[in-house]
Amino acid sequence: MTHPLPPAFDRDRLLAWFAEQGLGAVTHDHPPVFRVEEGLEIKAAMPGAHTKNLFLKDRKQRLWLVSARQDTAIDLKSAHRLIGADRLSFGNEALMYETLGVRPGSVTAFGLINDTARRVAFVLDHRLAGADIVNFHPLTNTATTAMGQADFRRFLNLTDHPPLIVDFSASV
Repeated sequence: MTHPLPPAFDRDRLLAWFAEQGLGAVTHDHPPVFRVEEGLEIKAAMPGAHTKNLFLKDRKQRLWLVSARQDTAIDLKSAHRLIGADRLSFGNEALMYETLGVRPGSVTAFGLINDTARRVAFVLDHRLAGADIVNFHPLTNTATTAMGQADFRRFLNLTDHPPLIVDFSASV
């Protein structure tokens, strides 16, 4: 069995790249957080919109990363219609590591920096797209990085991952 190569970017290299690009980011270290519910106390002390991130694939094997505010309900049985996909399911750990360079519990929009082949389409919920500050894991679930919306959009532009902005409340 072959092991996938390590991703080009890890937390330290990502944060250094943010600085090199002039992207404003503030990172807070904390104990590991694997699910949205686990980090509520930690997040309460940090300003901005906190996120949930889903790594998905459809029946045509297209890959999707969905980022939404942590309290957004996403119905996978109908979400595929909103984003123009075939039926959606969760992508497996190996595929997630291969494309985004993260493990389960650390899925983040910042993982798009490792998707140099542009295999992953990025879907952004409209409520998160409208937040002044967004919070994502910096490729590890032992920290949270806050970034202003303008810098986040610049990050997406620099990594060539234009967001598809959708309203997931329309599918619930």
